[in-house]
Amino acid sequence: MVDYHAANQSYQYGPSSGSNGAGGGGSMGDYMAQEDDWDRDLLLDPAWEKQQRKTFTAWCNSHLRKAGTQIENIDEDFRDGLKLMLLLEVISGERLPKPERGKMRVHKINNVNKALDFIASKGVKLVSIGAEEIVDGNAKMTLGMIWTIILRFAIQDISVEETSAKEGLLLWCQRKTAPYKNVNVQNFHISWKDGLAFNALIHRHRPELIEYDKLRKDDPVTNLNNAFEVAEKYLDIPKMLDAEDIVNTARPDEKAIMTYVSSFYHAFSGAQKAETAANRICKVLAVNQENEHLMEDYERLASDLLEWIRRTIPWLEDRVPQKTIQEMQQKLEDFRDYRRVHKPPKVQEKCQLEINFNTLQTKLRLSNRPAFMPSEGKMVSDINNGWQHLEQAEKGYEEWLLNEIRRLERLDHLAEKFRQKASIHEAWTDGKEAMLKHRDYETATLSDIKALIRKHEAFESDLAAHQDRVEQIAAIAQELNELDYYDSHNVNTRCQKICDQWDALGSLTHSRREALEKTEKQLETIDQLHLEYAKRAAPFNNWMESAMEDLQDMFIVHTIEEIEGLISAHDQFKSTLPDADREREAILAIHKEAQRIAESNHIKLSGSNPYTTVTPQIINSKWEKVQQLVPKRDHALLEEQSKQQSNEHLRRQFASQANIVGPWIQTKMEEIGRISIEMNGTLEDQLSHLKQYERSIVDYKPSLDLLEQQHQLIQEALIFDNKHTNYTMEHIRVGWEQLLTTIARTINEVENQILTRDAKGISQEQMQEFRASFNHFDKDHGGALGPEEFKACLISLGYDVENDRQKQTGSMDSDDFRALLISTGYSLGDAEFNRIMSVVDPNHSGLVTFQAFIDFMSRETTDTDTADQVIASFKVLAGDKNFITAEELRRELPPDQAEYCIARMAPYQGPDAVPGALDYKSFSTALYGESDL
Repeated sequence: MVDYHAANQSYQYGPSSGSNGAGGGGSMGDYMAQEDDWDRDLLLDPAWEKQQRKTFTAWCNSHLRKAGTQIENIDEDFRDGLKLMLLLEVISGERLPKPERGKMRVHKINNVNKALDFIASKGVKLVSIGAEEIVDGNAKMTLGMIWTIILRFAIQDISVEETSAKEGLLLWCQRKTAPYKNVNVQNFHISWKDGLAFNALIHRHRPELIEYDKLRKDDPVTNLNNAFEVAEKYLDIPKMLDAEDIVNTARPDEKAIMTYVSSFYHAFSGAQKAETAANRICKVLAVNQENEHLMEDYERLASDLLEWIRRTIPWLEDRVPQKTIQEMQQKLEDFRDYRRVHKPPKVQEKCQLEINFNTLQTKLRLSNRPAFMPSEGKMVSDINNGWQHLEQAEKGYEEWLLNEIRRLERLDHLAEKFRQKASIHEAWTDGKEAMLKHRDYETATLSDIKALIRKHEAFESDLAAHQDRVEQIAAIAQELNELDYYDSHNVNTRCQKICDQWDALGSLTHSRREALEKTEKQLETIDQLHLEYAKRAAPFNNWMESAMEDLQDMFIVHTIEEIEGLISAHDQFKSTLPDADREREAILAIHKEAQRIAESNHIKLSGSNPYTTVTPQIINSKWEKVQQLVPKRDHALLEEQSKQQSNEHLRRQFASQANIVGPWIQTKMEEIGRISIEMNGTLEDQLSHLKQYERSIVDYKPSLDLLEQQHQLIQEALIFDNKHTNYTMEHIRVGWEQLLTTIARTINEVENQILTRDAKGISQEQMQEFRASFNHFDKDHGGALGPEEFKACLISLGYDVENDRQKQTGSMDSDDFRALLISTGYSLGDAEFNRIMSVVDPNHSGLVTFQAFIDFMSRETTDTDTADQVIASFKVLAGDKNFITAEELRRELPPDQAEYCIARMAPYQGPDAVPGALDYKSFSTALYGESDL
């Protein structure tokens, strides 16, 4: 009895290394000892325990159902030992001792011990698994015991290529799934998570059950459920795993996977045995088929070889000579081709046939088959006899061919010599008759005729040189006739054709010489006429082209004198036309004479006059064009003359008015300049005088409008110059605008001076003094002073820039004071002057206007309000407070001014502020530009 009660020891289970079970017990023992330790910690993992419970329960039920029962809870249903013993009897096929039917604990322990004793008898060494643990429902021990049973009875017997158990099962899976994409079985855990490996195993053995190509690697739950359902429905393999458990576990339980996969192995093991039997049958049949194939090859090769021998022997025995050497050489070439190309493969076929025959007989003898007997007449000896007859026929055939070729060469040499000389002569005469008959001289020029004559003389020399070759051809043809050459008829025909052609060439040569000499004389006369025509036609053609160019030339004139000059030149041209027409008729007469000579002598002129490209058609066409252009030119010149007369009237009309308006504007501008400098009287009198002067200027506007109308007519006529006046409309417009602007600006300056005087309290005498000083230093009368002029003006008025106050100059007038300052070298300080310039010239234009000068002087010479004074006034109204209220403003100020202040004053933010308090200090400061209002 095995010791099942070793307490508190790590347990191991598995067959011992000395097991004599099938499938290599040694390696199985090592596997059990090294790799299948039942790890207590892992077993307690809920996910793994759940997978093992379901898998082991389904595996047990797959066997118990054969006995008509099953289990529901693996650690409860095996506690009495009855179903455990029944399970072992089903999977082993052996009877176990009769179980005890009592329900006491001792009865259950005894039944479990009987089951454990049976497991131990199968070579499995059990450690730390006792009956008490099974009876007590110890889940770990129960699952370990079932795994031991699965290993011994479901996995241990698996053997593939000398590997067993786990390695054998893994190798079997790898072999079966190798052809499938996305399947790589390396273990019994994560390699099966995507479900493709299960589907691949089923598809490999039962492809009609699985549509593997439609499965997706990224849908493992569908793949796993598909495999489990197909295995359960068609392969009678119960569903031992849950797809969700496998997918949701990082590393599925290896024992559960191995148990389920072993069911596939056993389900397909019957198919494996059938495959082995089929392979054995195929091997036997393959040997028999190979032998039959060799027999058929022998029969076919023997038939082909014998047929070739029977077909070749009559050809070698043929000794009938041919008429030509080419035919005999072809027979020799065919024989050599036979020896070099056709016979060697047949020699190889004969040798291979004997080798195949001997190999076939050996294979039949080794496989216990009867010896091969070829068909009648196809024995190896029959083939050897036919081959000997073939070689006898070859003897003497080549020698006969060579002797016959040498004989024909002697006769053929003479015939070839005839053909060569005849071919040379025929090549030389080719085209000669056509050349001699060609009437090319009828269309040739004089230079062409001379060249043709020289070419003909060279041909006559060449014709005489070929006389000897013709005689040699006739002599060879005579010799071939005497030797009875087989093709004498064709030789004689060719020779006669050559002789007849030779006689014809002599006659044609004489006729062509006469025709060439006659044509040469006629063309010399025509050539002289062509030369004279060219000498006179060229300058006449150039005259007509120049005339057409002048008649069509676009003319642009601006004065009546220019158009009258063009009309005079055109009248002079028209007076030359009668002489030109007579020259034209004389030139055309020369051309007609040349044509008459050519037509009367049937000479076809090759083309146009070689000395010129100007044809009579060109001359007539251009003359007609000139005739048409003359009246058109007359009409155009008359129209332009009328237009220029009209333009001249417009020029004079505009000039008459412009010469009045222009000087008037210039005079008025000068008068305004003098008025602005020499103003006398009060400012009101000056203003009244300027406005009256402005009205007189505005009243002159109708004269300007009349000038604008006349200018519009000039523009419409596209008149760009006018020698009758120096004034343009643009100049007059600018002058008029400057005149209006100047008088308006002068009036505005006087009005501003009145405003300044009234606001600042400047007296009339002071204003006149300021004006006199400003005008004195305004040397160019431009209405503005430069920096140095402005500085001198200030000093002349007694302004002390250094102390920022006005000097007291006693009773000196301004002229004496200016002279004194200049004579003493007085100068203003730069810093103070720059400050003053920033006031009078804020835009930094470098110029000080009279208005800016007046503003500055008024600030410097009058008492003005300041921000501090305004703040003090508001403080009085506010009752000496730092702020003021809206009620106080409405009480003390006029309504509109009170609302103005209320809208712009910011709320007061001081510590003594009250609701509605307003800040009058910041408001007063902003009024004088010291901050934003």
